[in-house]
Amino acid sequence: MVSVSTSSPAPIGAAERQTRLADLRRGMEAAGVETLLLGSTSSLRYFTGIDWYASERLLGALVHASGGLDYITPRFELEKVEGLITLPGEVLTWEEDESPWRLVADRIGTAGRMAVDERMALAMYRSLRAEIDDARLADADPLIHPLRSRKSPAEIALMRHAKAITIEVHRRAHGQLHAGQRASEVVRFIDDQHRTLGGSGNSFCIVSFGEDTSLPHGGEGDRALASGDVVLIDTGTRIDGYSSDITRTYVFSDASPDVRRVWDAEKRAQAAAFAAARPGVACEAVDAAARRSLEADGFGPGYDLPGLPHRTGHGIGLDIHEGPYLVKGDSTPLATGMCFSNEPMIVVPGRFGVRLEDHFHMTDAGPEWFTQPQHSLDEPFADVPVWPAG
Repeated sequence: MVSVSTSSPAPIGAAERQTRLADLRRGMEAAGVETLLLGSTSSLRYFTGIDWYASERLLGALVHASGGLDYITPRFELEKVEGLITLPGEVLTWEEDESPWRLVADRIGTAGRMAVDERMALAMYRSLRAEIDDARLADADPLIHPLRSRKSPAEIALMRHAKAITIEVHRRAHGQLHAGQRASEVVRFIDDQHRTLGGSGNSFCIVSFGEDTSLPHGGEGDRALASGDVVLIDTGTRIDGYSSDITRTYVFSDASPDVRRVWDAEKRAQAAAFAAARPGVACEAVDAAARRSLEADGFGPGYDLPGLPHRTGHGIGLDIHEGPYLVKGDSTPLATGMCFSNEPMIVVPGRFGVRLEDHFHMTDAGPEWFTQPQHSLDEPFADVPVWPAG
């Protein structure tokens, strides 16, 4: 069995962030946008390296097409923010009884357009509109999204390591399952193992047993594991902010013929989606391929159940779910550097569900798996590389 490297790749450095800002500024100039406001979102981290929680207070950055970079922070957070800054720029502060939106308006002046981070809260946008005329405000998504959707080799390396950790955690979780164990106990075990192996802990964790597996995001109770239960575990962690997200489905003890039939159909649908992911093909074509496979096996059509109730996959990076999406209506062409989940879940209402989720990234030659799809229903981790001891 092949061993996996346990050393974490280098974090994203200042040079790569400067390249991102240069690309952003070129897009701003082409769009006739003089400044771009980043809030406390993952895009702030993407461009500046500052990771900050969203709140009612504005903490962010102003990117100037002319080359400048301003950081905006409440005055009482100044010392902490200064310790997080890795790219040069001026720091603008506001006191609690002052308006940060007035500060922004004064900084950009009375002329020129400003693009606004699409992930900022609506309440913040409304406050901004009170200071800056609508005609001068633009959506930053068309400028940010094309850059973030195509990952660099450094980003892909970080996600590859995060996913290697999570698949090993899955293997360990499977090995310690026992009758009577509560789903919450497994969640705690997975969090501990993510941390032990160098991850950030659980970025999220869904552990479902039995009938709860028919609910895509799990039940509301804390079910105890029983012999014959279908087990669905969907979890991930982060390395330098970059996400993993892997789902495995198997049975505690022996699987029924119905579960085997559905599991096999799920594996075929996941393979069909992967085969359809070719450079230049529209994202929605990948979803369509998975659904054709499922319909051939008697599921659906469309979102009908038993069948696939949600999209086939989502983009992933600093956000666990980010565009583009493998879903009908998303015509974005697949391109090198794009990263996606592949998870065409089958739900049998009131009985069980099967989701196999692995991720791939696009190369010039086609898709490449981050983790190999589940080997089999009975030996779910037979193909997982050995994690070295120590």
